[in-house]
Order: sequence, then C-alpha cells, then structure tokens
Amino acid sequence: MTASSQPVETFDLVIFGGTGDLALRKLLPALYHRYADGQIPDDSRIIGIAREGLDDEGYRDNLRAVLKKNGNGKVEDFLKLVGYRSLDARKDDGWDDFATLMGKDAERIRVFYLSTSPDLFVDICNRLGKYELNKGKSRVVLEKPIGHDLKSANQINDDVGRFFDESQTFRIDHYLGKETVQNLLALRFGNALFEPLWNAEHIDHVQVTVAETLGVGQRAGYYDHAGALRDMVQNHILQLVCMLAMEPPSSLAPDAVRDEKLKVLRSLKPITEANAAQLTVRGQYRAGSAEGQAVPGYLDELKDHKSNTETFVAVKAEIANWRWAGVPFYLRTGKRLPERVSEITVVFKAVPHSIFDASAGPLAQNRLVLRLQPDEDIKLWLTIKHPGPGGLRLRHVPLDMSFAEAFGVQQPDAYERLLLDVVRGNPTLFMRRDEVEAAWRWADPILAAWADSGEAPRPYTSGTWGPSAAVALIERDGRTWNEDSE
Repeated sequence: MTASSQPVETFDLVIFGGTGDLALRKLLPALYHRYADGQIPDDSRIIGIAREGLDDEGYRDNLRAVLKKNGNGKVEDFLKLVGYRSLDARKDDGWDDFATLMGKDAERIRVFYLSTSPDLFVDICNRLGKYELNKGKSRVVLEKPIGHDLKSANQINDDVGRFFDESQTFRIDHYLGKETVQNLLALRFGNALFEPLWNAEHIDHVQVTVAETLGVGQRAGYYDHAGALRDMVQNHILQLVCMLAMEPPSSLAPDAVRDEKLKVLRSLKPITEANAAQLTVRGQYRAGSAEGQAVPGYLDELKDHKSNTETFVAVKAEIANWRWAGVPFYLRTGKRLPERVSEITVVFKAVPHSIFDASAGPLAQNRLVLRLQPDEDIKLWLTIKHPGPGGLRLRHVPLDMSFAEAFGVQQPDAYERLLLDVVRGNPTLFMRRDEVEAAWRWADPILAAWADSGEAPRPYTSGTWGPSAAVALIERDGRTWNEDSE
C-alpha cells in the first residue's frame, strides 16, 4: 500500500444536492473508487440530501445504476455505507431526525458538502449550526461559484463564517486536484532543470487553454447569469496561473503554499475600462458543428434572442513582479470549441544566436506542455537532429510522458484526492477566503468594463477556436495559440 492510499479515519460525509449531476456523476463515484482501494473504513457513512422523496433503497438503486458501469465487484459493499434523507434547506421538517442520525459525537469527522446553489449555503449552514452539527471536527465544502462578484462573495463567506470558521471551510476547485497540476510542484521544485529558467529572463510567454466542445445544455439558466469569465477564468484558470507563477513556498504546509498563491493574485496587473478592449476578447457561439454533428447556437439553446453573456473569453494578463515582469499570460476558455482540452503551455525564449545554416531548417522555441484533460501528460518540446545521412536537418520533437503509460495505472479523478483531503483536514489544495477576494478584485473591473461598453460579445461559429479577435490578441504580439501539441 502506497502512502497515497493509506486509509483515512472513519467519517460521515453528507452531500446536500445528493441527487444532482455533480453528486451522481463525480462525488459518489469518487468516493466509491477510494472505498474500492481500501481507503474508506467500512464504518463510515455517506448520506445524500435532497428534496426528492426517496428512501435509502431508492437512492441506492439510483447510485447502483451509475456505479455498475465501472465497478469492480465492491459496489454492494460500498452501498451499505450510503443512505439518504429528504430535506428542504428552507424548511424545518425532518431536521430533528437528521440531527439524531448524525449524533452528538463532536470527535467524529463530519463533512458537509454543499453541492447546491450558493443561495442555499446560508440556510444549510444556519440549520447545521442550530442543531450544533458544526462543532468539533465538522467541516463544510463550498462548491463554486463563490458569489458572482466581490460583494456577493464576501456576503457568502460572512454568512458561512458565522457557523464554520476558516479552518473548517474548504472552498473546492477540482482543477487543483488534477495530477498534472500537482506535478507542477514536483517539476518546478523537485528538479534543478526548471526552476532556474522559470522567470522572465528565459520564458517568452505562457498560455492556458480550457476548451469544451459542449454547449451550455441544461445549465443555460445558470450560465446566462454567469458567463465564461465567472464560470472558468475567475476560479479555475486563475488558480492554474497561481500554481504556475508562485514563488517557492518555504514548505508544503497549507498556508505556506496559499500565501504564495495569494501574492500572485495580488500582483496581477489591473484590467479596467481603459485597457479592457486591448487585453480582452469575449465571444458567443452561433450554430455550427461539434464532434461531427450540427449544433444550435447559444441563443437557440437559451431560447432567447437577446443575451450579452459570453461563452468565450481570451485575456492577455500580466503579473507585475520581478519574476514575471513583461511575460504575457494568454488565457482562453470557451464552449463549442473544436476539441475538449485543458492545457498549459510554457514557451521559452528562442536561442540568442543560431549556428545552423538555413538549410537545416528553422529553430523552434522550446515548449513545456502540461495537459490536464482529456489525457493527463507532460511534453517537453526540444530541437534535435533528424537521424540519417544527408546533412544536418533539425526537427522539433517532444519528450512525452503519459501518466497512464508511465505508471501503468488509471489516474484518480481530482475529486478522489480532494474529498479525502477534506476528511484529513488538509486545506492545501483549497482556496482561502483572501484568495477568493483577490481573484474577484481582478475580475470585477473587467466585468464592469464590458457592461459599460455596451458592446455585444463577438459571434463565433461552433466548432471553431472562438472569434478572430482572439487570434489577433496573441498574433499582434508575434505569437500564436498552441493548438497542436500532438
């Protein structure tokens, strides 16, 4: 048994929103996989909470259908841990019985996962406090979005903070649980090769792309009030930037890491009404094709002919500190793009002088490409001589490490790591309140600039890489988006 698969203490984990898509598609399968690997004790309890009038067996039947698709024979044993209670966060009915079920043992680890709309957070926490379920080793997990701007984020944090202190509060961003993101720490701080080059003297620019082929689908109602900047950039992408750009922490202690991430967020150059038009692009997809099929446009899915919500964002960001001064970070995310991919590309500066004849071919810049999905891997692109006689010919080829091939195992889902980190009480990979505030302080002026401009998002055809202005954003600097890392 490896250190990473050591069993955790016995715990109770309660999922509010237990019949929702996130719970059934991600959270409960993640817990099942950790149980199947021997990390979850048999006397632990997993309880789904929702308004649907199910009983334990009805809930288990729903979950059984999901788990049997990729189970390994331990599904029935896992289901013995699973129960269900029908509760309404805004009504008192049933909460007495739920409190009795949870018991009064404050030394038992209790995790309350709020996989609900943020407007229910305070109602749930208020009732957990009323029945003293927030005492002892109780923890609360908050799903994004934490607000839709700085003011609402502060309100949510204040409301939750009345019942759970900061040490009990885990603001989850599943991107930070991905193996490739974790490997950023090992690559940077565990190898003498990279850290001396990890600065403005040697790095030309950085790209972060999070692309989806899907449209908004059933999330249209939520998405039209959020948009791509709130949904992806303010949280997921900025957290990736923090991991890329932070200074070496003194240790891997939770606050040592999060202190350095906070410094990055506070060092982001402001984007305001004065420069938003030059540094940002927003778009909205129209009808086109995705994965070989015709798909409708955003307004068709929304069933509304008027919406200024962006489904695509590209941003040229900069970090105003000594390490990164002058290095642009090109960030983009969007729906209905040509492929589903999340990756980070670090492009190093060209060699200062080429000793090779023109006949050898061009010298390409070295690139480090870290792919988060769909397949997690790391590629370091280098220039080498093409083998064989006939003169010296240069080729740009990758040193390629696929996690699945290198280690011969299926990589755990990000939620598998993060859920057990909550049980352990390890907040390293979770956002601290001041991180959330700093991210909103950077994002709010961009949203305000867009609103004040009155301009509609630029249209782009589904199945393309967004508006042409996003290409111009990077190409006017003499660079290009990395869209071929194979």
